This record gives sequence, structure tokens and C-alpha cells, in this order.
Amino acid sequence: MTAPPNQSICTFPRAARRRLPLERYVEGILGGDRAILARAITVIESDLPSDGELAALILDRILPHTGRSRRVGITGVPGVGKSTFIDALGMHLVRDRGENVAVLSIDPSSPISGGSILGDKTRMERLAVEADAFIRPSPSRGHLGGVARRTRETMLLCEAAGYRNILVETVGVGQSETAVRSMTDFFLLLMLAGAGDELQGIKRGIIEMLDGMAITKADGDNQRKADRARIEYAGALHLFPTSADGWIPPVLTCSSLHNKGIDDVWQMVLDHRQLMDERGLLAERRSRQALEWMNELVMLGLEESFRADPRVAARLPHLMDRVRRGGTTPFAASRELLELFRQHLQHSPRD
Repeated sequence: MTAPPNQSICTFPRAARRRLPLERYVEGILGGDRAILARAITVIESDLPSDGELAALILDRILPHTGRSRRVGITGVPGVGKSTFIDALGMHLVRDRGENVAVLSIDPSSPISGGSILGDKTRMERLAVEADAFIRPSPSRGHLGGVARRTRETMLLCEAAGYRNILVETVGVGQSETAVRSMTDFFLLLMLAGAGDELQGIKRGIIEMLDGMAITKADGDNQRKADRARIEYAGALHLFPTSADGWIPPVLTCSSLHNKGIDDVWQMVLDHRQLMDERGLLAERRSRQALEWMNELVMLGLEESFRADPRVAARLPHLMDRVRRGGTTPFAASRELLELFRQHLQHSPRD
């Protein structure tokens, strides 16, 4: 059954965002209720302390029902066609394979206003009307790595809701490669052909992380350039040491416009998953990711506590102004702020 237009794009009207009882969230998520899932994600993304407590309870309850999906991270430079590719890939999963898919698309937030266009829902026109697709656009809010701060938690909610495939689209801002790699099972890098020296576009750090590469827009007059770029990239990849799991990242070409090569890209994901399962490496990778996630949350929590300290908050504007005017160094200002925070911790009552 086909969903009405935009039904699968799950955001929730701000005016209607009232909290539900914990059990309602849990039952709705596990029952595959997309409206409740969207509301739960809103709670997860909220900065309110009360929502933070509710979010922790929701995650604890749904955790036993997570971990069964294929987690695929997709990144690439702006203009490579990430959203169009995901639209085509999602349609392949839903229409050709009869599976469901959740797309977590991250839009860059303005460093000036903090706003985000959240326009990916308009660029996935076909997938947006599919009943078996869930599209959740979220602002990055300046979070390093080009992914939203709560993308990992959102992924768990989607898994608990029964989504077999989860695609995470990043903004592709340089650090996004590290962030998306730390939360997915397969890291796919999309590249363009004919946009300059292909080999020069490869960064060693990215190559060491990727699990596969796809040259997009391989159609029409660009087909020959894409084929040449595939050969050059594949040759470059063989110059790097084989990864510890023995997987050599394939390089494929595809056309999202003509749905050409999309099935080959997904078969690459499935082949990698089979290798990881056979060698017991998937559980190891996810355990390592969980530890990295814990450390990141600790650092985020420390930063929140630091900025919430009243003496730090009172002193910070003055020091920022002095650093801006050259009246003190960033090093000296940071040391003063950290010392204020340490003093606060030392004089805080202990249990």
C-alpha cells in the first residue's frame, strides 16, 4: 500500500509536541508506529533536562530490540548526489527487495543563525511516498562530524521499530567520514568523475576507513569519465594495505537517474555483511563503536556541565571579549575558565 505524499517523512508539528507516558513511547516504537517513533526522536533530540531523563528511559527499554539492522553510512562531497542516490537505493530496497528502510539525513546548520533547511525530504521524492520508508531529516547543529548529535540514539529507535536497513546521510564536511564510520557497519563513499584529478581527491584517512566506493552520475556523456575514474580509484585502493578483516573496498559506478548499478552497490553491502558475519567481526566492530559512543557522550556531558557552571558562565563573555580584542591569549583564558570549574567541583557537596 502506498502512503500519502510525505507520510514517510516523519517530523512532528511543534505545537503538538507534548510528552507521552513512557509506556506509550515504548509500545508505539516496538509496534512500528511511525508517528510515535517521530515523537520519540524529538524527545531524544531535545536539549531539555526533563526530556533527557525520558530519553534515557526510552533507550533502556528498547535496547534489547536493537542491533538487527544493516547500518550503512553514506558520505561524499556536496554535489555528488547523496540524496538522489539514497532515493534510488531506498526504492531498490522497498520495491525490488520488499524490505523497509529508515533514512537519517543530516542537514548542515548555519553557524550564524543555527538554522537548517532540512531539504532532503524534497530531494527524495519517490521514497518519500513509500509506506515502508521512514525519512527523518535532522539539523547537525554545528556538531563535529556532520552528523546530528543524537544520530546514534535515533538509529536505535529505528531498529527497535523494525527497520531492517538504516541509511545515514552526512553533510560531507571533512570530519563526517570519521563520525559516520564510528556508527555504521558499512561506510560508502560517493565520488564524482570529471571534477578534476580523481586520484588527488583521495585522502589517505578516508581510504583507510571506507568499505566501498561508488562513482555517481555514470550516464550519458559522463559514462566514459566514470569508467576511467573507477579504474583509477580501484588502482589507487590496491596501493593501500589490506584491512584487518581482509576486505578490499570495491569501486563501482552507478546512475541514480537511470537506476543503473544501484543493485550492484547494495550487493556490495550484502557481501561485506556476509564476510563480517562469517568471521565474527560485526559484533567486534559494534562493541568498539559502543565504547567510542560512551566516551563521546562523557565528553559532551562534561562540556554541558562546564558551560552550566555559574562562575564559568559569568566569566566567559568577558574572557571571550578579551581574546577577541587581543587582551589575553586563548591559552590563558581557557586555563582560567577550567580553574574556575575545578574550584566549583572541589567545593560542591559530596555524597
